[in-house]
Amino acid sequence: MTIKPLTTDFSIIDEVGFDLPPVGVKFEFFKPEGYEPLDIQLAMCEMPREAQKRGKAFYMTKDNENCMGKGAMGMMGEPGPSWAGAGLIGERMGIFRDAGTNMRCMTHYTVFGPNSVNYVLFAPLPVLDFEPDMLIFTGDITQSGTILRAMAYGTGEPFESKATAVFQCAWMFPYPYLQNKVNYITLGTGHGTTARETYERGEVMVSVPATYFPVILDSLKEMDIVPEAWAMGREAWLKAEEGIYGKIISDTAEAGLL
Repeated sequence: MTIKPLTTDFSIIDEVGFDLPPVGVKFEFFKPEGYEPLDIQLAMCEMPREAQKRGKAFYMTKDNENCMGKGAMGMMGEPGPSWAGAGLIGERMGIFRDAGTNMRCMTHYTVFGPNSVNYVLFAPLPVLDFEPDMLIFTGDITQSGTILRAMAYGTGEPFESKATAVFQCAWMFPYPYLQNKVNYITLGTGHGTTARETYERGEVMVSVPATYFPVILDSLKEMDIVPEAWAMGREAWLKAEEGIYGKIISDTAEAGLL
């Protein structure tokens, strides 16, 4: 099935200075023609990093996924393994006190509908040639935090981080896409991603659905990538801050509004 070619200009993202490029993600029912299949098995959470390492596009199917990410993608059908629904995984791995606790955790997940996504296409930004459904950013708090600030700069929305101790793939992919939320996760808080040593602990992953692309791209063009206050040092900022407040007060007084 032909994928819509890229028309969005993401070049302003280069100004942020990510050490590793963001990764475009596309969720597909039909096989994405013209792209290579992934040739190894990985957990779903590992695939953005794999795209960054390879520097080229690939697509995955349920046969490539060797954890529970295929469940987040809806690729396991309905209802999935009974032992997973019974909460046995988290109990036996020592992640939760008991199976019931694992079952309660499962009530928070957002997942794709059964068999609605059969392929997931990944491409790092330098070789991205299709319109993605989301971009996934990974970096330190300054780099990833710039994307969050750009979201807020144009919307006033709060930074929100949604995640659980397990099944963080659900928070990386279906949650932001289906709930239309910019979500961030501090890596090293999830069981599987940490045990697999996929990311550096403390890295921040930001998942941005396509509806937020214009907001963030426009904000990056307009706002300071590095806020002036952050670059001038504490004492200089305190003096500048005092001057800003003073000017606001004097303008208010001059307008007769004090």
